[in-house]
Amino acid sequence: MSSALVQSIRILLVDDHKLVCTGVRMLLESHPELEVVGEAYCRADALAMTTREQPDLIVLDITMPILNGIDAVHELHEAGSTAKFVFLTIHQQPAFVDACFAEGALGYVTKSHLGTDLLPAVNAALAGCRFISPSLPR
Repeated sequence: MSSALVQSIRILLVDDHKLVCTGVRMLLESHPELEVVGEAYCRADALAMTTREQPDLIVLDITMPILNGIDAVHELHEAGSTAKFVFLTIHQQPAFVDACFAEGALGYVTKSHLGTDLLPAVNAALAGCRFISPSLPR
């Protein structure tokens, strides 16, 4: 009998709040198939770590110093990243949701529903499907 090796899903976290990254890492890594390969706290680190780590998925915030997460996704696409993107944010306005999806994101999760919505968003994004926190006004 041969054992098949299961390759883990490589995830990069991008948020300027280290405490948020720590909590998200703990949630994601409680699932053995998910591996957080790094945490970036600014745009420059996100670009460098994406190039170096080649994550399958990037979970990022919108509001960050210097360059917001939406613009960072644009830069990451221009740099050749093939990662899928899930936004984790406090913003609930439809304009933010629309802007994130227009930039190619597949997930939009509010931080207030992180515990219930992030894993379904990650799974949907990995399957190529969109996910929006159900708590958001439509």
